[in-house]
Amino acid sequence: MRLARLLLITASLVLISVVAQADNSGRIYGKIRTVDGDTFEGIIRWDKNEGSWVDILNGTRDRDDRNRESRSRPSGRKYRDKFGSSIRVFGIRINNESDNNFFFDISSAESGIRFGHLKSLEPIDDDRVLLTLKNGEEVEFSSGSTDFGSGIREIVIEDSGEGEVELDWNDIELIEFSESRYDKASVFGERLYGTLTTRRGDEFTGFVCWDVDELFDEDVLDGDDKRRSREVELGEVATITRYSSSGAELLLKNGNDLILRGTNDVNEGNRGICISDPAFGQVKVGWGDFEKLELKSAPRSVTYSEFNGGRKIKGTVYTEGGEEYAGEITWDDDEEYTWELLDGDCRGLEFDIEFGFVKQIEKNSHRVCDVTILDGRVFRLSGSNDVDEDNKGVIITQANGDDTYVDWEDFSRAVFDNK
Repeated sequence: MRLARLLLITASLVLISVVAQADNSGRIYGKIRTVDGDTFEGIIRWDKNEGSWVDILNGTRDRDDRNRESRSRPSGRKYRDKFGSSIRVFGIRINNESDNNFFFDISSAESGIRFGHLKSLEPIDDDRVLLTLKNGEEVEFSSGSTDFGSGIREIVIEDSGEGEVELDWNDIELIEFSESRYDKASVFGERLYGTLTTRRGDEFTGFVCWDVDELFDEDVLDGDDKRRSREVELGEVATITRYSSSGAELLLKNGNDLILRGTNDVNEGNRGICISDPAFGQVKVGWGDFEKLELKSAPRSVTYSEFNGGRKIKGTVYTEGGEEYAGEITWDDDEEYTWELLDGDCRGLEFDIEFGFVKQIEKNSHRVCDVTILDGRVFRLSGSNDVDEDNKGVIITQANGDDTYVDWEDFSRAVFDNK
């Protein structure tokens, strides 16, 4: 009897120790200094739908001015700069080569960076922010999403002394990111993780954000079940299956199941289910393409130390004429660093692939590219100027310092020096 009691006490102490020493190494963590002089430190939930180092901070980045006239051409085809040739507005092509009846300043582009690459974040004004990366590079984003600026939904920090503190954008003077030093179980709960299956049978595994909103197992799905309003904590859910355009079937961990309807959590109003895959970036699946999500424990955390702030994109570019050029690559006259994102659509799914995980990009047609990532998976992407005929060209800075411009019409494939 005494031995059994001793074993029970020992097991309880072990359990308490495990709970007390929670693994928060994969969570966004930092020190926030406010304009009033207060300082808070802890786990951060950003704009409701970002909470881990693998999540993406979205914005708009200004393009650098470049001296295009000095670039050599690999063929006799016409050189097209980023203001020339044509652009599309609401799907309609507008020519801008000779008459100059229309002029659009295409001096910025949508961009994004995973939080793990950030050293600090400093608001400049209501819609601009200065990002300092781990490699010392400084990047300025302007608003293009709810991820920063006056449109941000919330910034919540779990301070060890103050508890949960919600801050407005105008409260923040500086955020300094670092490895997590918070080893208690978070009030937000554990980050959602699982495998999503599409209606076409594609599978993606990673950290989950449901309806661009629910992120942790303490978050709830709401809806109507048999005319009763229900709120179900995601930590109690084993699987979510699309029941119809207007409902979802939930299988709970206790074996019960229910069908929820009536809210954008569980119908065609759902804003999308995002899977942050540590092996490439993020994929967003709309309700019409969603079939099933199986929630499970993450095998490991992706820690802050696994991000390096990026480096110049390097590789070899091959043309349809057989030429090849090796060196530093600027893609689409825009992306220069491995932290930047290649975006496009594949069978209705939206992809954001970090350049540091790209092995090869091969043009399949003027409107489609096959993108191979380091683990061997291939995604056939379209619907973005990163991968279609609206690409503004590929620039290779060779070892001798010369810049060579490869027009999209001449481009065949690029092989990147990523490992």
